[in-house]
Parts: sequence; structure tokens; C-alpha cells
Amino acid sequence: MNKQISLLILLCVFIGCSSDKTEIDLLNKKNPTGIYGNFSSVEKIQNINDLISNKDVFINKKVKVRGLIKEVCPMRGCWLEVVDQNGIDKLRIKVTDGDIVFPLSAKGRNIEAEGQFSILNLNKQQAKNWKKHLAAEKGIEIDTSEIILSQKDYFEYRLNTAGAKIF
Repeated sequence: MNKQISLLILLCVFIGCSSDKTEIDLLNKKNPTGIYGNFSSVEKIQNINDLISNKDVFINKKVKVRGLIKEVCPMRGCWLEVVDQNGIDKLRIKVTDGDIVFPLSAKGRNIEAEGQFSILNLNKQQAKNWKKHLAAEKGIEIDTSEIILSQKDYFEYRLNTAGAKIF
């Protein structure tokens, strides 16, 4: 009887685990079109330039944005770098690691995402460590002592999101 129960439990675990897509599968999904996570009731779409130009009005508020995906986190698909229609103003869309996995194939696609707008402020060492981390995600090792920072490296505009639509 114990062997039958053990076998049944093992079979349930195997079937349950084998049906889920792995994070690697999701990261390498060929067609990125679709909804990721959950959208709520935010209707008005802000453009990234307006958010940045009026950051004091939008900081820590829930907003919906539209933009072009320029970069995808190559390690876990946990962030996207999105630019506005002017191609200059950018925003990092960030999700909790593993909650949503944006596929690498999303690069060059349009996105609508909603979440809380924030600004990540960094000191000199944090800014260097962040640049080192982003390089390491691409398989590039750099020495923080060799990093030259610009004024823009000390902050990052972010949308902490739980819902996005790629099209």
C-alpha cells in the first residue's frame, strides 16, 4: 500500500512539473505577441516623454504607457527597456523575477504596460555596480574602476509592473 501511495505521489509530481513551461522556454518564445500578467482599469495611456517631463506629477502613481521595446533582460526576461516615439526618452519596465518572463523576441515590438512609475536614484558606486550587472547579464565582464559615468547613469525611470501587452 505504501509503495502504491509513493508511486501515485511521484506520478503527480512528475505530471505537474512536466506540463509547466520553464523560464528558459518562456525567454526563448518565438512569438512574443500577447498579454503578460494582469491589466487593471487604467485607461489613459501616457507617453514616456510626458511622464519624464512631468515626473513630479506622476511619481509613485499607477500609469499606463506605450512604447517600443529596445532591449530585453537576456538572463530572465524580468525587465524591458522601452523608448518613446521620439526614440530618446526611455523607461525600464520591471517585473518581479519569475512572475513574468518577457521573451527575447519582444525586442523591436510595441508594448503597453501599466504599473507604478518611479525613479531609481543611484550613488556613484551603485551606478557603477548597476552598469556592471547589466553588462554581466550580457556575458560581458567589466571592472567598475574603468566605468566612466554620465549624469544619466545616476538615475533610472522605471515602471514597476504586473501587466503588459506586446503587439
